[in-house]
Amino acid sequence: MSDIARLAAGGHAALVGELVGRGLLSPRWRAVWEGLPRERFIPPHVWRQDRERCVPVAPGREWRDLVHSDEPVVTQVDDGQGDGPGIATSSNSQPSMVARMLQLLDVRDGDKVLEIGTATGHVAALLSARLGGDRVVSVEIDETLSRRAAATLADLGLSPRLVVGDGEEGWADGAPYDRLISTCALRHVPHALVRQVAPGGVIVAPMARAFWSGALVRLSVRDGGVADGPFRGGASYMPMRAHRLPGAAPVDSGTSRSSESVTDPGQLLRLGFALYAGARLPGVTMTHAGAGTDVTVWLQDATGSAAVAATGELVWQYGERDLWAEVEAAYAEYVALGRPDGDSFGLTVTPAGEEVWLRSPRTVIAAS
Repeated sequence: MSDIARLAAGGHAALVGELVGRGLLSPRWRAVWEGLPRERFIPPHVWRQDRERCVPVAPGREWRDLVHSDEPVVTQVDDGQGDGPGIATSSNSQPSMVARMLQLLDVRDGDKVLEIGTATGHVAALLSARLGGDRVVSVEIDETLSRRAAATLADLGLSPRLVVGDGEEGWADGAPYDRLISTCALRHVPHALVRQVAPGGVIVAPMARAFWSGALVRLSVRDGGVADGPFRGGASYMPMRAHRLPGAAPVDSGTSRSSESVTDPGQLLRLGFALYAGARLPGVTMTHAGAGTDVTVWLQDATGSAAVAATGELVWQYGERDLWAEVEAAYAEYVALGRPDGDSFGLTVTPAGEEVWLRSPRTVIAAS
């Protein structure tokens, strides 16, 4: 029996047991999760993320299997507009990732928490059951999603403060907060959010830059509007609406040229390298397909320069920049540093901008 089938057969209890077995839930959090079955937050019409687009999930067994698995459930596509390309724009997040982020958040009795991205209301419910609804504020930009979450939370007897607004601005009326958690990916940490967390507080957020698709960061807030802390593994979340990447510039195929590669494209997929190269090559995007010994990597910048590299094949490049040479140079630097893993990197946020660092905030790789 597959893991998905095993969890589905056991329902919500099996899912919670899986999280406990992986060390993701303390006894107190376990009791909270057991009292809030995931299915209460999932609407009847949902989607599963496929390779290229979201695919509707059939009602009945397929719906139950997905809801009781450790998988994300897409609950909105194309910002709720019809006849779109089927791009996921809201979801009930992967349970193990939610549990992991709550571990990093490390809430204490009496803490006041701001959540960015209410979505289905699941995280707001967990926090409210743990701390009390009067200690939780959740901001959602989509009024329809916020209204649905409010109805779900009311049915469960929970009453966090739900705010319809742009999560990039937080909710200053409720500040200061002791903890802040974002359930949408940020391209940068808005300083408005840092200002709303009290010194000694914690921010946990997934981040996604042009070069890398997602990593968790845990920041400790200090006096003077400064927050810093390490990255804590990969995390793939939908971007905050205000932080979505712009559309790619067209590539001029008439400038195509080929070259040999000394770097296996598969070596570029480590989170540590993605964090390093993303800091060193701002504005360059990287996407990939495949794994192991069969990997294809696409690179592109905002002006239309591009490169395509596949394992064992020539590299093809387009536009004015030699993007593959730039990436290979960054990889050589990364190797010289000892191939640090993702947890070796960190982020500092100040009123003046951000700095990505390696091993210590004093060793800055790049500032923006």
